[in-house]
Amino acid sequence: MPGAGDTARTAGVSRAAGVSRAAGASWAAGASWAASTVAGTVPLEIADSAGARAKGLLGRDGITGALLLSPASSVHTLGMRFAIDVAYLDRRLNVLAVRTMRPGRIGLPRVRARHVLEAEAGALAGWGVGPGARIVLHE
Repeated sequence: MPGAGDTARTAGVSRAAGVSRAAGASWAAGASWAASTVAGTVPLEIADSAGARAKGLLGRDGITGALLLSPASSVHTLGMRFAIDVAYLDRRLNVLAVRTMRPGRIGLPRVRARHVLEAEAGALAGWGVGPGARIVLHE
């Protein structure tokens, strides 16, 4: 469940050029976001407060869609109940690297990462998310 103040949004993955978000737009603006992808759309929760990022996926048994942590450059799976895929994103939401992390692990920070996308293990590959892909949000 998203934390207080978080809203569910829809996002997508694209290998085509596009804007990562509207110029000057804020994650917390309350707008509804969507994007078209080869795999369709992906439900997205955005954790953009310190409390929401700290909680992340802790205490959950799974997630439908993905969780975007912003800003973030690393994650851990201490106390997690399931394995997750982690995509490290640069400031333009280009995917720098994707890793699968089992519960009880600590991920090293990525130098250029500004955001982290988390999903259940195997989901990112199914959505076509890999190095070089871009996460695209449309209002």
